[in-house]
Amino acid sequence: MTMQYDYDVLYLGSGHGTFDGAIPLAQSGVKVGIIEADMIGGTCPNYGCNAKITLDAPVVLTRAAERLSGIVKGNLTIDWTQNEAHKEAVINGLPDMIGGLLANSGIDVIHGRGVFEDNHTVVVAGKVITADKIVISTGLRPHRLDISGSELAHDSRDFMALKTLPQKIAIIGSGYISMEFVTIANAAGAEITVLMHGDRALRQFHAPYVDKVVTDLEQRGVTFIQNADVTAFEEKGDQIQVTYSDNQSLSVDWVLDASGRIPNVDNIGLEKIGLTYNQTGIPVNDYLQTNIDNIYASGDVIDKTQPKLTPTAIFESMYLFKQFAGQTNAPIQYPVVPSVVFTSPRIAQAGVLVQDAEKGDYEVQQTDLTKDWYRQVDNETIADNTLIFDQQHHLVGVTEVSEQAENVVNTLLPAIEFKFGPDEIGRLIHLFPSISMATWGQL
Repeated sequence: MTMQYDYDVLYLGSGHGTFDGAIPLAQSGVKVGIIEADMIGGTCPNYGCNAKITLDAPVVLTRAAERLSGIVKGNLTIDWTQNEAHKEAVINGLPDMIGGLLANSGIDVIHGRGVFEDNHTVVVAGKVITADKIVISTGLRPHRLDISGSELAHDSRDFMALKTLPQKIAIIGSGYISMEFVTIANAAGAEITVLMHGDRALRQFHAPYVDKVVTDLEQRGVTFIQNADVTAFEEKGDQIQVTYSDNQSLSVDWVLDASGRIPNVDNIGLEKIGLTYNQTGIPVNDYLQTNIDNIYASGDVIDKTQPKLTPTAIFESMYLFKQFAGQTNAPIQYPVVPSVVFTSPRIAQAGVLVQDAEKGDYEVQQTDLTKDWYRQVDNETIADNTLIFDQQHHLVGVTEVSEQAENVVNTLLPAIEFKFGPDEIGRLIHLFPSISMATWGQL
């Protein structure tokens, strides 16, 4: 006799690692439930990607006006309060919109924190919920420094909710979140000091391109302090004193702890059921199964080598939909996953990285794009890319720093993923003039 469960599939978390696949799964006739302790849609729509790119839009505009100074008259400035209000107007409706899609698909959303009782049972505020299969899609949360006065620092969610921008800001760390917020806050007029853990920012990206971005920010007034071992935050009147390396200190109005993100695996009963996890997430096999065969993981909570990004989570969510709906029994096969940091200029990359290509049997083509007529249309002053080809001249990797780096990498993704050769490339006619045409002309 088959045991009856409340749900065929139960998800912990409602972000992109869940809802993109859960909706078509429910529409296919599978009974689906979702447990969510915070906002429907998770980090990305509510206090991540969508909010960040909205706050960044005026930065892009001011940079373009700056490059065309003398042609475009007037000095554009960013009104932070209006920028934040615009961000709220753009994203505030997203939880209800996503929730409506879930409800219309017949998915039950249970609000609260889910804790495992056994491998088929999760308890939410005393309510027992059972499921045949369970997917852990709890994502990441900001890491917080374990130092004296840590409660005085803020995280990325706090930054994107600021109604007024503090004048002096210290940012701890120099990864994605730090460098994007440095760019936005500096452009809006704040005085920024970046306290780096080591001597390099954005270690995931090509160092010479990162140096161009860092140098540009320094010329705009940003201070970078390398190897800053931050040891304490302390209130001093209406300011916060940040102590670092050999009792050096600086006083600021506000502190952003951007020291990284860690998986949400604590206090959900994983130890009780014997589910394996580590400091970088939950290990899974090629079917996204954990060490307990009816429990899966999806999205940023997975311990994986692929970039922990929204598109990766969507791909995993859709893979689980196809698996649970009986549309595939094959292991997951990840495509090329691009990544980008939304500084100004951006840095984007996909496929074989430059540092790996230089050690292997590849053809590496480096180009100063500022000499290209199309980049001169809006006076791009920082624009370089590196294209990486195999011995048959298939494009296998790209890295670019420029104002349009994300569009360039998106344009070239099909060539990398589907291994286009000269014949396929020659069959493509692009709109002209466009960044796509200018980019494909390099191949």
